Amino acid sequence: MMNEAPYPVSPAVTEEIVPREPLVPVKYIVVGVVVSLIVATLFVALLVYLALNYADTIIVVRDIFIITLGIMSCLSGIVLILLLISIIRLINMLEFELKPILLKTNDTLGTIRGTTVFMSENVMGPVTKASSYMAGLRRGVLTLFGDPRRNLGK
Repeated sequence: MMNEAPYPVSPAVTEEIVPREPLVPVKYIVVGVVVSLIVATLFVALLVYLALNYADTIIVVRDIFIITLGIMSCLSGIVLILLLISIIRLINMLEFELKPILLKTNDTLGTIRGTTVFMSENVMGPVTKASSYMAGLRRGVLTLFGDPRRNLGK
């Protein structure tokens, strides 16, 4: 037990967890479920009443619903085919239009890297070296002869 100091506790652990209010109050959920069950029960009762008293009409309505569902499934298939065609066009656009642009951009970045290396080696290197020589020469003259501004004033 070399270090008996307690470990520091992060502030997140020491804070009290404040309970949040639900997004939708529970009483609204209960009311919604009860109303939904009542509406479903009334709908089933209506269907039983209509089936007992108007059987021929129910059969016609059923046939209309079957035809409508068939038409809707055909339309859904057409929409899915159009969606597939759109996805294929998007993939072709990405492959044949964006890929060449990205390749040209990568080539341009390579050229910029080469230019930066060239400028660094052939321009900035000699300028930095000359600047350091001049700073050394200035410091050497200052060391040998002193500060000329102070010497002229005397």
